[in-house]
Amino acid sequence: MHKELKAFALPLLGALRDLAPVVAVIAVFQLLVLQQPIPNLSAMLSGFFCVIIGLALFVQGLNTALFPLGEKLAYSFAQKGSLTWLLLFSFLLGFGTTIAEPALIAIADKAAEIAAQSHLIDTTQAARDNYADGLRLSVALSVGLAILVGVLRILLGWPLPFMILGGYLLIEILTPFAPEEIIGIAYDSGGVTTSTITVPLVTALGVGLASSISGRNPVLDGFGLIAFASLLPILFVMLYGILIHS
Repeated sequence: MHKELKAFALPLLGALRDLAPVVAVIAVFQLLVLQQPIPNLSAMLSGFFCVIIGLALFVQGLNTALFPLGEKLAYSFAQKGSLTWLLLFSFLLGFGTTIAEPALIAIADKAAEIAAQSHLIDTTQAARDNYADGLRLSVALSVGLAILVGVLRILLGWPLPFMILGGYLLIEILTPFAPEEIIGIAYDSGGVTTSTITVPLVTALGVGLASSISGRNPVLDGFGLIAFASLLPILFVMLYGILIHS
């Protein structure tokens, strides 16, 4: 029991340390710059306490479940030696984790609402749902493809900087042709996809895969999957906007 409490106390202290600068900035500007009392102080303190507990539990869950699971799966697929199954798993992992991202669901619904208000789509609920579902599907497919390409990069030793620069060059070329209403959503979608569910599993997959392959450095070769997962959604969402708005 003592060990369990100690194991949870460390993430709790870490969460408190990480949130302390945010709280300090808000307090300083609220009290010294704006010179106003903090509204609903008791509610904010209780909410702050819930955030600390939630963040500590989340970090503990990552360390005890998601990271070990991703690394174990990577080791197992590398030992199995089947490229087809590894690539299929990589694609489905990227697709499945992204389609379940709460942040993506929220931004897709908001994008559909704005598109309806701008008369880019019909104002019916069915039209908004179809637009949001299409946006989510486009992003999820792009992340699945991004993880697949990232795994190929680890296996074949392709240089990461050139691939990232090439991807952003394609984004710059495509941006003038995309509808203005979709460009902001497209650029934000890269950050939305790399959130609470996707990052732990994908990062663990890359590090575990690089660790299990002779000649690969987990630090140099294992990371970079998240960069692909942030890049390809921008391209896919702009293509989706061109297709839908045309």
